[in-house]
Amino acid sequence: MANYVLELREAVNNASPKLLELGEASATRPAAGKWSPREIIGHLVDSAINNYARFVRGQLQDELVFPGYAQDDWVRIGRYRDAPWEELVTLWRTINLQIARVMEGTPEEIRRRPREKHSLEAIGVPLSPGEAATLEHVMSDYVAHLHHHLRQIFRD
Repeated sequence: MANYVLELREAVNNASPKLLELGEASATRPAAGKWSPREIIGHLVDSAINNYARFVRGQLQDELVFPGYAQDDWVRIGRYRDAPWEELVTLWRTINLQIARVMEGTPEEIRRRPREKHSLEAIGVPLSPGEAATLEHVMSDYVAHLHHHLRQIFRD
C-alpha cells in the first residue's frame, strides 16, 4: 500500500475528533476574505468529491484529463457556513475513508502508468520538470492538499 493512503487514513482519523472539538468556533473566519474552519472543511469535501471522480475515471480512461471547479463558488453554493458542524465533519471523514479505499484498490500498473494527455496543471496539480503525469501523482497531491488545509485550521 502506498504511503499516501496510510497518511490519508491517519490524517482523517487524527483530525476528526480535534475538528469536532472546535464546535461553534468552526464558523469563525480568522480574517476578512479568509475561510472559516467550517468553510475549509466544506472545501475539502468539494475537493474530495472532485478527486474521487478523478481517481475512478483515471482507472477507466487512458488520459488524465479532468474538469476543474471554481472552489469559491462551490463553497458558497454548498452553504458550508450554515452546515451543522458534526454533520460536515462526518461527511468529510466518510468520503475520505472511501477515497482511501479506492486509492488502495487501484492496481499499481494503473497508478504509475505515465499518461501523455493530461490536464494536471490546469486543475492545480503541478508537475516538476521531467516528471510524468500519473494517477499516483494526483493521489499523492490530493493528500498533500488535505494536509495543507488541516494545518490552516489547526495553525500548526
